[in-house]
Amino acid sequence: MSTLITIVGTVGAVVMLYGYAMVSAGRMSGDGTAFQVLNLAGAVTLMVNSGYHSAWPSAVLNMVWSGIGVFTLGRLVSRRAAARRAAAGPGPADGAAQETAQDTPGDTPGDTVRDTPGDTAREYGREPAPVG
Repeated sequence: MSTLITIVGTVGAVVMLYGYAMVSAGRMSGDGTAFQVLNLAGAVTLMVNSGYHSAWPSAVLNMVWSGIGVFTLGRLVSRRAAARRAAAGPGPADGAAQETAQDTPGDTPGDTVRDTPGDTAREYGREPAPVG
């Protein structure tokens, strides 16, 4: 078992060093998902190795490092999901039918109105076209 734990710890150290080298060389973003995953994987494996060998200061350090990695990855995933939702635009509210924008006869070309009464362009984050 000791040999397996040593191999796990060594792989973790190599993974962390690889991530650090890539960021330092400008080949990977320090605030990107790939770097954060490498850091988390390395910290977890080094935490296991350090705990097994009763190197408690190192184990605690890597436990905190892992916690930071989990928090940061969660924040990155959340931001990415929010950006995807924003790029997709507004969806139907409460399961309502999808609304469509239409040009109305006699209106300015490109000036659209909602086909559902009471909805305005302002509600969807778009200002209506100026009149006149």
